[in-house]
Amino acid sequence: MLEPKKLKKSESLEIRIPHSTKQAFMAQCRADGRSASDTLRAFIERHLDSEAVRPAQGRRRHLIAGAMIAAAVGAIALPSLARPSAQSEFSRLDADGDRRVTFRDLARFDRDRDGAISFEEYRAASAPPRR
Repeated sequence: MLEPKKLKKSESLEIRIPHSTKQAFMAQCRADGRSASDTLRAFIERHLDSEAVRPAQGRRRHLIAGAMIAAAVGAIALPSLARPSAQSEFSRLDADGDRRVTFRDLARFDRDRDGAISFEEYRAASAPPRR
């Protein structure tokens, strides 16, 4: 008996999302061991299946699905948004802006001038200015 022919995946869908959201989504897909395409295809198939089961509740399900997606993307993106990028952290350490972190750049963290930077000194120098 012949197996049904698999459909070619020749169509594409373009969506616009913030770069940080895309990066977080891609990282989560890698962590799950799935490609982004597989993840999105599975979501679309589940969405279409749920619409076919109860067309009268389609709009409500659509809103619920949209809210769940927004919450999931937010939960995935939030930690990456909260963490500073390596470039911004490096730039913050590079006090004179010469694109190199030197002992002179780090000296401002050594408040007690003992030649070492404790975590408390680092945290105090890294804290955002109070208003």
